[in-house]
Amino acid sequence: MKGLIFLCCACAILVFTIINLSVGPIISRRVGSGWGYLNCKHAKDDCDKSNDTGDVKKYGCEWDVKLCNNRKGMHDMEYTSFIFNIVIGFTCGLLGLLHYFDVKKEFVSKTGLIGLGCGIIGFIFSFVYVILNGIVFTTYDLGTPKRDSDGAFAELKGDKYECFYYDNKYNTHALYATYSDYLQKQYNYDKDLRDSYEKNEVKQCRYSYYEICNTYEGNIPKSIVGKTYPVDGTPKDCPYLYVDQEPTTSISNKDIADRFLTTLLLSLFVCLANLGLALFGFLLFRTPSEF
Repeated sequence: MKGLIFLCCACAILVFTIINLSVGPIISRRVGSGWGYLNCKHAKDDCDKSNDTGDVKKYGCEWDVKLCNNRKGMHDMEYTSFIFNIVIGFTCGLLGLLHYFDVKKEFVSKTGLIGLGCGIIGFIFSFVYVILNGIVFTTYDLGTPKRDSDGAFAELKGDKYECFYYDNKYNTHALYATYSDYLQKQYNYDKDLRDSYEKNEVKQCRYSYYEICNTYEGNIPKSIVGKTYPVDGTPKDCPYLYVDQEPTTSISNKDIADRFLTTLLLSLFVCLANLGLALFGFLLFRTPSEF
């Protein structure tokens, strides 16, 4: 029974990693074509020399350095963890299969030791990749203005428009969609959203997102906006402000987000399978007769 579970863990590692090889966002070249060549040390040296302080530095060059390190780290760990797990899954799976059919049963203890070592290393590599994937997936952006499902970025409250996504005047990154946001329909082709952009209440209430939210620190005076749309011939204040950028006709953003999420989840399963491989490898090493 222990041997069968050992074999199943190895096969799970192999199968999940083969799937990851076909959908990984970097390996599939959907993102990160130059991430492996990023010079993060140079970026850090420049940041250390900067005279900026406080939030200016935090959301400026320090943000860029972290972005560089996380992107380069994810690139390297995607290749390293996937290739290593392929080797682990194939090697341990083959050994487990041979022993399952009573071939070279005298080497079971050595196979268990191999499984223990490989499982621990495989878990570490996979877990580091999961962390880096998650950080890049949920934190960084590609410069796409953030909007709600209707395309809006601010709502009229009293005599001011409040920006939904404004954080502070230094954190301009909060105004843009992350890779994880790309799972939402407004960042991909959505017929209803595109049709709504032809209506007067949207057409007449579009504005430059970054400029208006950052200039007025998330609270835009209604008098500054001056946006209205006619209702029965009478001008009416816009209840919302909409991103002055046509909704996309592509689904490429969702494809990228799906690849990030799929590899993240499958890599978590690989982590668990590696733990199983290490545990049952240890048990086989101690009691090879119970294979």
